Amino acid sequence: MPLARKNTEEMPQGTENEELCPMPDIAKLIGGKWKLIILQILIFKGTKRFSELKRAIDGVTQTMLTSQLRALEADGLVSRKVYPEVPPRVEYSATERAMALTKMFREMHDWWVAGQE
Repeated sequence: MPLARKNTEEMPQGTENEELCPMPDIAKLIGGKWKLIILQILIFKGTKRFSELKRAIDGVTQTMLTSQLRALEADGLVSRKVYPEVPPRVEYSATERAMALTKMFREMHDWWVAGQE
């Protein structure tokens, strides 16, 4: 029975380690150019409308943004709220599951800053 480990340095090397590693599953959830940017905006800047996200993400197409938001919603990282107005208003927010990534984003920021020194 595999043991849960708190630190990756404690994980054994070899085939067993590869079977325990969740990285492929994590990469499916948040991997790619746009998902991390979308999550960063929603986690640190709060709820946004589609048009606000589109303006905030340089280079993303409407089709790609729609696709990535749908994938994040399907994976439980983004919630979508549609308001019954004319024209319809749709807002996107980070879910609690996505908010749990806050520490990871801060650590990536610290890693980047340390590499620039």
